[in-house]
Amino acid sequence: MRLLEEKLARLAIILLKDLIQIPSFSREEARTAAAISSFLRHNGVQPQRDANNVWAVSKHFDLAKPTILLNSHHDTVKPGATWSYDPFGGVVEGDKLIGLGSNDAGASAVSLLATFLYFEHQQTPPPFNLICAITAEEEISGANGIRRLLPLLPPIDLGIVGEPTQMDLAVAEKGLVVLDCVAHGRTGHAAREEGENALYKAVADILWFEQFRFPEVSELLGPVKMTVTQIQAGSQHNVVPDRCSFVVDVRTNELYSNQEVVELVRRHVTSDVTPRSTHLNSSRIALEHPLVQRGVALGRRTFGSATLSDQSMMPFTTVKIGPGDSARSHTPDEYILLSEIRAGVQGYVALLDGLRL
Repeated sequence: MRLLEEKLARLAIILLKDLIQIPSFSREEARTAAAISSFLRHNGVQPQRDANNVWAVSKHFDLAKPTILLNSHHDTVKPGATWSYDPFGGVVEGDKLIGLGSNDAGASAVSLLATFLYFEHQQTPPPFNLICAITAEEEISGANGIRRLLPLLPPIDLGIVGEPTQMDLAVAEKGLVVLDCVAHGRTGHAAREEGENALYKAVADILWFEQFRFPEVSELLGPVKMTVTQIQAGSQHNVVPDRCSFVVDVRTNELYSNQEVVELVRRHVTSDVTPRSTHLNSSRIALEHPLVQRGVALGRRTFGSATLSDQSMMPFTTVKIGPGDSARSHTPDEYILLSEIRAGVQGYVALLDGLRL
């Protein structure tokens, strides 16, 4: 690593230790937002903050140049009961830093901050603008995270979303739409041929969800996947239920918008179908995009990601890449390797250095 990258990686590791020691569950990120703001100010950058979202804009911002957003999140899920370490301890054992949010997505967040500082230190500005935003509520796809921030930013041409991908390029990501479905019937006594059983109607629709196959299959993400995950009906054993509600988890590929999926489902089932939201859409970046081509030239693998991120709420071209391993996310004794953070800073800098959009 070059001296500046090494210095910034050391600063990133110190910041991540500090962040791990501050609980930052979704909607409770005020203290980590303050720590990130302080880190930027201490390193000569004026941060901006809205709610618990913190961002900084490159000092040589020029509207004539394309703008790249560096984004990751600083909220975490709550730790399970089976941790053998203090989730907020930030313990270092050899090359391993253990703590809640270290892998998802603290390492990406601090590596992107270090990358932003790297370009701020260059005498010659790059041929693009940089905005680094470390945002809130990613783990719950909340309204006060990236969705709240984006309207406050200038137009974005490219987003680099920091999530643990082992620094490979997730060039596509599945979307999510959750469907609340209700089948309606008419009550009657279970001992007689009365009523209209809503549960039976729901079962017919549930069988359709199990058996239907969307015709368009993505090369990177595979088919749209629909899974019925919850069902509720009936008030007592001797009453025919007049209502049966069930929930369907739908993971969409980039060949269908969430709204298209909802409309298709409604045409095939008799139950009422209400999406909880349709804004968590699938995404894809062209393999011919200059950033992807640069990543491939650096030896990065391209793949399609089944896990959801804030990428789903960005209405511009995005790619997901970051240090760490997605398999460690939301697990007991979550950890990141210090060497992965150093490689993350180095990898982000190499990806951007000389990039032309």
